[in-house]
Amino acid sequence: MSSPFVVQIDPLLESKLRAVLEKNNFTLTCPPHTLLQAKKDRLCCTLYTSGKLVVQGKGMEEFITFVLEPEVLGTFTYGQHHHIDPTARIGVDESGKGDFFGPLCVAAVFADENCAAELHKLGVKDSKKLTDSTILNLATKIEASYPYSIVRIGPERYNSLYQQFGNLNLLLGWGHATAIDDLLTKVSCTRVIIDQFAAEHVVLNALKRKKCSVTLEQRTKAEEDVVVAAASILARAAFVRGLAYLSQKYGIELPKGASSQTIAIGKQLVNQYGPDVLKQLAKLHFKTTEEILKAP
Repeated sequence: MSSPFVVQIDPLLESKLRAVLEKNNFTLTCPPHTLLQAKKDRLCCTLYTSGKLVVQGKGMEEFITFVLEPEVLGTFTYGQHHHIDPTARIGVDESGKGDFFGPLCVAAVFADENCAAELHKLGVKDSKKLTDSTILNLATKIEASYPYSIVRIGPERYNSLYQQFGNLNLLLGWGHATAIDDLLTKVSCTRVIIDQFAAEHVVLNALKRKKCSVTLEQRTKAEEDVVVAAASILARAAFVRGLAYLSQKYGIELPKGASSQTIAIGKQLVNQYGPDVLKQLAKLHFKTTEEILKAP
């Protein structure tokens, strides 16, 4: 868990803070030695009589970046202590590989020497730390300002490709290489950073088949790089949109992940449409498929 965020604020900001917290549906109380304490789910914001403001709990980073700093403090320093790599580069990431329903999406984003710091200012970070609504909002801004490419692999196409490759990592390697190859038709860049999901040769071989000449950096936790984080946001936004489309088409909310709820919804769909419906909605190689098709 992240360390609490602590800042000394002007007492005159109390009323503004209170109004913003109420607008965002926090529950406010006033324990001893405080001017206010606000809680929402697992996030807690406490303003002491000394003027010390402490924010802690789940969702802290997003609250500080998108609510507290712009609407109350008027500063944008949280998280800016990270070193910002100014080098022009392409960042690549995927979303949906662990979700039974919905597409697999791979995104590539290019940022030059002047743009990485701007991504930080937008609040770009690993999509796993952001809510869907924030991801969709940021994705719109990134798509409007940065060269990008998105490879959307719907379930039917995914299942066909999985049979062709016989291996998820090879399929992912093809998806990454395809996104990179497409983006290179729009920009000139030789440096590419991706999150390492397999042996190094997997993506390198896929790039060679597409005759892409780049310097590939494969890292664990590559989403810590702001350009890769931007790609993770575009990939997740594409997944969320794709899942929403399929949910609307079939009149049922398809859950993320591969939980017991996923199995329950899958059984409901099979009862209504027959087992072939899973080809249109899901990644069939998941063990979840067997659980859904198992007799009650």
